[in-house]
This record gives sequence, structure tokens and C-alpha cells, in this order.
Amino acid sequence: MSAAPRLIEAAQSVYAHAHAPYSRYRVAAAVLADDGEIYTGVNVENAVFPLTMCAERTAIFSAISSGAKCILEIAVVTENAGSPCGSCRQVMREFARDDMQVHIAGVDGSYRTRFLAELLPDSFSAGDLICGPDR
Repeated sequence: MSAAPRLIEAAQSVYAHAHAPYSRYRVAAAVLADDGEIYTGVNVENAVFPLTMCAERTAIFSAISSGAKCILEIAVVTENAGSPCGSCRQVMREFARDDMQVHIAGVDGSYRTRFLAELLPDSFSAGDLICGPDR
């Protein structure tokens, strides 16, 4: 059974903490990790734009830093239910399977669900490396 409602609620609970003084585009995310925990994150902008961190990566890195190994589901909340950027999709691919559900939600709670493979078709992963971690 999908954890979408719990993940969206968790992301909504931290949405106001987003630091978006430049774009004014707040993003919050929540991930369900293989340890059963839910980890949250928000976007944190920086005056030096490339140093900005997306909410999705913040939540994923928090989970991994806490000892999780795999992300099972993710919810992303924005004002207009915007889809994750390419960098976030690639980080998701590093720590999730192609069939991971990505719940893309508006602040009002409405959402749509996609599989990671739909958002990042023909993806590149550690398995594609000649000297990958399993070789």
C-alpha cells in the first residue's frame, strides 16, 4: 500500500522551512526509506546559485546519512505540483529502483504518482559502470 498520504503530509509540515529568497519557489520533500523511517527536506537556496540544494536531495541525503540504504517512495510538494529536476531524478536513481513511486503534490494535497522509470527513462546507474560497486 502506498505511503503517499503520510509522505505528502510530512512534506507539507516542513514546506514553510524552505529557504527560497531568490526564486520564491518553495519545495519540500519526504522519503520513505528501507529502515521504515520518513525523512524530510526542503530546498535551500544560495546567492551562488549552483550551491543551492533541492528538497528531494536534502531528504534523500538525510536518509542515507542516517543509515538507510534504499529509498522506497518519495513525495514532493510545491505550490504548483512541479516535477523534480533532472539532478534530483538522477540522485533518486542512485538510491531507488526504477519502480519507486514519486508522488508529485501541490500544497493543497492534490497529487499525481509516477514511477521513477517514467521520469528518468533509460537511466544510467552504478550498474552501468565497468568498475561499479558490485564488480
